[in-house]
Amino acid sequence: MPEHRTAAPRHTLARLPGLAFGGDYNPEQWPEEVWQEDVRLMREAGVNLVSVGIFSWALLEPEEGVHDFGWLDRVVDLLHEHGVRVDLATPTVAPPAWFYRAHPEALPVTREGVRYSFGSRGAICHNSPAYREAAARITAEVARHYAGHPALALWHVHNEYGAPVSACYCDTCAAGFRRWLADRHGALDALNEAWGTAFWGQRYTSYEQIDPPRLTPGTCNPSQQLDYKRFADAAMRENFRAERDILHRLSPGVPVTTNFMTALSQCDTVDYWAWGREVDVVTNDHYLITDGRRTHVNLAMAADLTRSVAGGAPWLLLEHSTSGVNWQPRNPAKAPGEMARNSLAHVARGSEGALFFQWRQSRRGSEKFHSAMVPQGGTETRVWREVTALGAGLEALAEVKGSRTVADAAMVWDWHSWWAQSAEGQPSVDHRPQERADSFYEALYDRHLTVDFAHPEADLSGYPLVVVPALYLTTLSAGENLRRYVENGGTLVVSYFSGIVDEHDAVHPGPYPGALRDVLGLTVEEWSPLLPGETVRVNGPDGTSARADMWSEAVVPAGAETVWSYDDGPSAGRAAVTRHRLGAGAAWYVSTRMDAAGTASVLRAARADAGLAERDDLPHDVEVVRRSGDGGDYLFVVNHSARPARVPLPDSGTELLTGERTTGALAVPPGAVRVVGPDR
Repeated sequence: MPEHRTAAPRHTLARLPGLAFGGDYNPEQWPEEVWQEDVRLMREAGVNLVSVGIFSWALLEPEEGVHDFGWLDRVVDLLHEHGVRVDLATPTVAPPAWFYRAHPEALPVTREGVRYSFGSRGAICHNSPAYREAAARITAEVARHYAGHPALALWHVHNEYGAPVSACYCDTCAAGFRRWLADRHGALDALNEAWGTAFWGQRYTSYEQIDPPRLTPGTCNPSQQLDYKRFADAAMRENFRAERDILHRLSPGVPVTTNFMTALSQCDTVDYWAWGREVDVVTNDHYLITDGRRTHVNLAMAADLTRSVAGGAPWLLLEHSTSGVNWQPRNPAKAPGEMARNSLAHVARGSEGALFFQWRQSRRGSEKFHSAMVPQGGTETRVWREVTALGAGLEALAEVKGSRTVADAAMVWDWHSWWAQSAEGQPSVDHRPQERADSFYEALYDRHLTVDFAHPEADLSGYPLVVVPALYLTTLSAGENLRRYVENGGTLVVSYFSGIVDEHDAVHPGPYPGALRDVLGLTVEEWSPLLPGETVRVNGPDGTSARADMWSEAVVPAGAETVWSYDDGPSAGRAAVTRHRLGAGAAWYVSTRMDAAGTASVLRAARADAGLAERDDLPHDVEVVRRSGDGGDYLFVVNHSARPARVPLPDSGTELLTGERTTGALAVPPGAVRVVGPDR
């Protein structure tokens, strides 16, 4: 498994005087006379940072080897004159038409053998030598030209790696995959063992016989599929590093980033634990998925995950939307006040500001109905009024910069485990690791706990409570790490279908749950997934009960005590939820998908084990998050409800957005945000 620890970023956003505010700026879509209006409005709104040049390769290099920086020079100089700093991109996410005409092989090929065409974005074979050479050349040209420019605050490599294409299945990628496998596994016998190629007669006698996991008539080897996901991610990361190193060499001292998409609903092809070590500053893009669920919970989860990828350090929200987007089946507008709540909820959870896609709403192209800071309706709109109000609010919060969000608990998450569970042949197509993570996170959120995410092999000793929602792939090292955590006094909660396979997707020897048997103090004889619409009742202590669906198990305690039991269904009479005292701690196991009330009940008991006090004094859908720094503590209170909230305060302070002094309790109007800092 790759090294999991996330190094602290080497740079900060020190080139900005306060919290960042702005967005993607695409002046090439507009006549130059609009640029003057743009910078005037930026000053009015309080914008201090914009991302420029992300999709501009065709303009910066209109012909191979011919470069035109004149228009971008005028833009960057104009921004500098008006006090706006620049997050300057390498435009390598969008190679020009002339490049693809000369190198059609650089267009990616699907698993089905279909080559994509030019006409969108991100259509890149990341193993193409021609693409890699061209990307390095344009990166070097941009770096030489703008290194030392006083407006330059940040370098922005590429855009949203993995979206919309991460893996290509062409012959060039096949050759690269073979080399990657040889480096990873060494002798071919080791690969055959790791992949279990004795099954279905898939044994290889030469690396040249191995292809990517292209379309097959039956189930393709899941170990091969897992390694290919790793290979595709590594190829993208190799290209990022190549551009980053050019920028470090030619523009030293300026931090380099690329915009992540950590929300589990938006990108499942990138191992962000690995990527977090490569950037100087972690940045993220986040868009609400308006599917009828509580969108603010998903937002909090994505922000917590981004902060965790940053190793707890401050990070930056590089894109979100002022209102509706354009790429969902239905794209509702944000309600009044929702944009500010979204933005400040990210800041509460560690972001050093809030930027949007994009500054001015496009008139043409596939994103013309995507909201922007300057809508097509102009400045006589609610969105613009809210944008200017948010700019003033972020300016008032400038002293928060550099402080760190304080977490109460941790959730274990691993992209490799997620990838392994996505292969065919699983016990139930209804089991989705993302759903388990969402469900447990929401339960923690509703208990008013701020959550860090952690790699399974990371140091967990600082957390009184750790939740493991879907760790199907669990290395022996990870299992040992979780066991030590509990023995040393931690409280662990593990959901079903965890601990099952090793890093090669091979089932651990012995009964399930493999690498977690010892820490959980039980075995599982077999799984009994439930059919759609089928539910079971589980009974808990003191007459409590809950409904459960989708999954059940035949659990055999081996040291663990039974806390909840199946009342009916295929596992009737058996343990449903167990608790294992181990050393100074306790490990809980939840063997079915309990309803929200049942999940909350289990977490309440685990919380008591962990010594975390309940916060029954906090209203539902009012999140309270603390950032702490050299200047003191900052309490963010975000009221997502339609009712006024009253939140008790531990100390007196100053509410930074209104300037009012607070003591005893804080009144927060419906849909509003308040931030209490130290007394001044």
